[in-house]
Amino acid sequence: MSTPDGQHRETYNPWTIVNLVFDRLAEEGLHPVLGDAGNPGEPAAALLRALGIEPAVEGNQQIVQDVREQLADLRSTVFGER
Repeated sequence: MSTPDGQHRETYNPWTIVNLVFDRLAEEGLHPVLGDAGNPGEPAAALLRALGIEPAVEGNQQIVQDVREQLADLRSTVFGER
């Protein structure tokens, strides 16, 4: 995703971070519970921001763009140029 000044901005889905952390805690024998202490999505989003990554529900924008390009190529191959 690009900013108005043309710089590339990295994005990532904060729920992926929640899943990663919960899996790691479970591997260590801990039993994380979702919901008792509130929504973990916002702390995960804050962690991403601290790392310089923009939280985005749609996830990594580079992957989204790559998928769109692949689909466009497939449409062009199957249906011809439009």
